[in-house]
Amino acid sequence: MPKNSFFIFQKRHIVFYLLIFITILASLYAIQFSQAKNLDLHHSKRDRSAEIKQTMEKALTFFDSGKYDSAFLYFNKTQLLCEPKEDYADEYVGSLNYMVEILQRYGDYYEAEVKLIKAFPYLEKTSNKKHATNAYTFMAFNYYYTYNNEKALFYHKKALKNAVSTFRKSRIISEIAFIYMQQGKYQEAVDLLEPIARLKIEDKITPSNTDILRSSKLYNLGLSYFYLGNHKKEALDCFNESLEIGLTLNNEYELIGNYYAFYQYYKKYNNPILKKINAEKAYICAKKARSTTNEINMLAALIEADDAENSKKHSRIYFRMVDSLTISRKKAKNQFADIIYNSKKDKEENLELKNQKAENELQFQRQKNRSYILYVVISISAFVLIFLTLYITHKAKKEKNDAVFKSEMRISDKLQNELTKDIHQILEFTKSNELEDLGNKEKFLSNLNDIYSKTRNISRENSIIHTDHNYGKNLKEMISSYTTSNLNIIINGLNTFSWYKINRAKKITVFRVLQEILDQMKTLNNPSLASITFKKNEKNIFITYTDNGTKVNEEHAILEKRLQNVENRIETIKGTFNFDTNSESGFKISFKFPI
Repeated sequence: MPKNSFFIFQKRHIVFYLLIFITILASLYAIQFSQAKNLDLHHSKRDRSAEIKQTMEKALTFFDSGKYDSAFLYFNKTQLLCEPKEDYADEYVGSLNYMVEILQRYGDYYEAEVKLIKAFPYLEKTSNKKHATNAYTFMAFNYYYTYNNEKALFYHKKALKNAVSTFRKSRIISEIAFIYMQQGKYQEAVDLLEPIARLKIEDKITPSNTDILRSSKLYNLGLSYFYLGNHKKEALDCFNESLEIGLTLNNEYELIGNYYAFYQYYKKYNNPILKKINAEKAYICAKKARSTTNEINMLAALIEADDAENSKKHSRIYFRMVDSLTISRKKAKNQFADIIYNSKKDKEENLELKNQKAENELQFQRQKNRSYILYVVISISAFVLIFLTLYITHKAKKEKNDAVFKSEMRISDKLQNELTKDIHQILEFTKSNELEDLGNKEKFLSNLNDIYSKTRNISRENSIIHTDHNYGKNLKEMISSYTTSNLNIIINGLNTFSWYKINRAKKITVFRVLQEILDQMKTLNNPSLASITFKKNEKNIFITYTDNGTKVNEEHAILEKRLQNVENRIETIKGTFNFDTNSESGFKISFKFPI
């Protein structure tokens, strides 16, 4: 046999040929994985534009004709079709905005807020700023209807920053002035309205809105003067100008407020004849406009303004209409509640089917990946075995064996570390155990989680946490970083008290504990909506985490084990910790600690 027959097995070529072989196998695996991923994307991602447009048009037709129950159903179908949401941000946010408007008409402000929270993450992805402006405006209305004028003012100002047209900006300024009026800040309302009240700012999209807004601005300015006091003439001039414009609109609904303003004016300045005349006009306009709520309110004004005999007659009509309105609203609310329930049920069924399909595809892909990984491991092992066999057979000298051993040890020292050891153990585990077995599956997932925890903890637990006056802002940013397209997180009460005087160690512990809870719940529970609430009394700070996930009930033992570290952290600051997996609405964790 020639002397160099086994030249390729000389020790200086070990690493070179081994790396070539591994690179080839890794490339094949990468190509196979990429093809599978592209194939999956090809099947899951298709153009839904035509279907979304058709459904949206049906919804708008029902909405414009006042059939809000049918419109709600089709707007809901539209937003469900918008997958992925980033690709159809305009349609997704637009349909949610219409749903919010309908919900507010029926007085369901909680559900309206839930829909707006779903829309907010996609506002920056819309191509038309009107969607963001509308969303912020609807949120402002929601807070106004629930008597939170400060929040309403905040969102009106956000809407003003996003507004593009001069007309829209003018309308939002008028709405801000209206909130100031509700807060008793009449001078601030006057300061906003005086520069724009008499300007004729055109609505180029819907020209009929031009004079409606102008009349409304003068009406609001007149009311501001009226309540401010010492502006009798200015208030009357504004009311007259607003009425003059309103009479040209051929819109009885708009005239209700005009005549009611005169009723209030003459009531204050003791003119019973004109007070009665304007109360009657307001009532007649409400009847013509078929606005039952306004008709009842104007009847109340007429009862006050008219003589005793007529007031009795008006009172009988008033109480009969109130009873009738109460019954009709209950019926409408119950009917609409059924519609909301059915829309949620449809969504849940669609999600269940999607999840089932995704789970099947994921299991199939995992099986393919496990098989391919096993093939790679066996191939590498076989190659190494053959290599070592030939090498030992044809290289009998001890010094060369020692050299090979040293070379392999040097390579091993470079390539092998704690993480690769863990991965190797998992691979060995998959070869020797059936993953369909619940115990093996749980152990396998636990080992994967340990690897993830090591890498995550190295990064997160060694990062710097700033505990200065920006602590609250940093904590909010950390929590918000867990928000995704599938998870909305609501933060309540974080800024209701100062963190500045709280002990530094306690602030760090709170930061780490919330980080750990969010990591574990996102991994184990996979919720779509979560809430973190902060409260403080004289002695303690209370923090509560809740979500709508349900998987945690099945993984209770695993969760209890993983949250042991969280409990230990809280005990170091003399706090108490508990969690509830039996909540009907989802999962709940709460803890408190002394200030």
